[in-house]
Amino acid sequence: MMKWLHFWESGMSRRLLLFTRYPEPGMAKTRLIPALGAAGAADLHRQMVEQTLAEIQRLQIQSLELEAQLSVEIWFASRGNSAEEAAQTQNQMRNWLGDWCYRAQPQADLGTRLSVANQAAFDAGMQQVITVGSDCPGLRAELMQQAFELLEQHDLVLGPAQDGGYYLIGLRRCCPELFCNITWSSEWVLQQTVEIATRLRLSTAYLPTLADVDRPEDLAVWQANRLSQAPSASKPAISVIIPVLNEANGIERVIQALQTQTLQTSLEVIVVDGGSCDETVALASALGVQVILAEQGRAAQMNAGAKVAAAEILLFLHADSILPPQFVASVQQVLAQPNTIAGAFELRIAAPEPSLRWIERGVNWRSRWLQLPYGDQAIFLKAKTFRQLGGFAQLPIMEDFELVRRLQKLGKIAIAPCAVTTSARRWQKLGMVKTTAINQLVILAYFLGVPPAHLARWYGSPAQTPMAHTPATPKNSQS
Repeated sequence: MMKWLHFWESGMSRRLLLFTRYPEPGMAKTRLIPALGAAGAADLHRQMVEQTLAEIQRLQIQSLELEAQLSVEIWFASRGNSAEEAAQTQNQMRNWLGDWCYRAQPQADLGTRLSVANQAAFDAGMQQVITVGSDCPGLRAELMQQAFELLEQHDLVLGPAQDGGYYLIGLRRCCPELFCNITWSSEWVLQQTVEIATRLRLSTAYLPTLADVDRPEDLAVWQANRLSQAPSASKPAISVIIPVLNEANGIERVIQALQTQTLQTSLEVIVVDGGSCDETVALASALGVQVILAEQGRAAQMNAGAKVAAAEILLFLHADSILPPQFVASVQQVLAQPNTIAGAFELRIAAPEPSLRWIERGVNWRSRWLQLPYGDQAIFLKAKTFRQLGGFAQLPIMEDFELVRRLQKLGKIAIAPCAVTTSARRWQKLGMVKTTAINQLVILAYFLGVPPAHLARWYGSPAQTPMAHTPATPKNSQS
């Protein structure tokens, strides 16, 4: 712990580089094609990259907990030399893995590519740089953390692979010589690297030796990994808390979207029911997520969900909203920004009416420039911050607004550059003008001190119905 505090106090800047490629059949894991076929080899590559990225997300969580600085870049291999081909591959990577920082590897041998990536990181002011691939199932967040700790006392950290290469290399200064005159993809890679380090008089530390999965005979390593319980599964990266009341018409869609959009080992879904009299609870339970019962009212339900959440980050999602693809990465990156205390997403309304586009623009302007997102935008923050604040105030309406106002006193509320998609049902039922007018009246009355119970009645919902967006959707009401 003291080493990590030293990193922060000294302004230590660290970067992790992931070298990988898009899982295109015939281009990924080619040495496994005889055993798995082109599509099977590509799918195995996809699974290994996703597992590696899940471990990187765990490392980010640990860094957030210790208030350490860590940036991540994904260096991808593209098929051609042109900028258009690189841009196309980058779009494929982003659609697959989500909102990370992507850099195209140069068209050169592996040594040159590694040298260029490390040079770029040190040129950007990094003081510690670790590079990993996606071929080693045993690479865990704890090992990457150990590598950063070792770099405090050593110039070079190596993670030896059983095949004679290395699965991790860490440096605290740029050493392009380490990547020259190496017989890549051979059993001599590690030995040659160590010989160069010795000539350069670099102090070197080693991580445990692990097995890569490159050849058909290595497939047993992957199978053993799949059968073992991954450490990342014991503590999810994010707990998504969904308060519900009679949401049988849409809860399956929301949960299924979560289960297909994110890495399963990084997510906990908690559905908090406030006394539904339809099939909401049965439908949610059938999908394998945690379902708990709580006192009716969105604030009470969300507080109840937060009490049982296991993750260090909480995300509060309305029951008719769909999060953007790979939102886990977006949440991690937002909360890793300096002085950021909480975050939310941009708003997209699931209806084609042109008037709703104006509502979206107004909401996104307000939330970004005034740092005032509402509950429809899926507010997220660290669990320790939420608990220190005492959770949501027990209000029948405006509980999200009130929480955000308290958060503003602690730090920045950042907006992720991607959108949560929410139902248009309230605007379609009441009309855009009437809905907006009601919402603005409720906000004004709140500032004038009108009791929240009166506001809830003005809003046109039962007293337990919470405040929705400036374009609002009563996701916890009987309507």
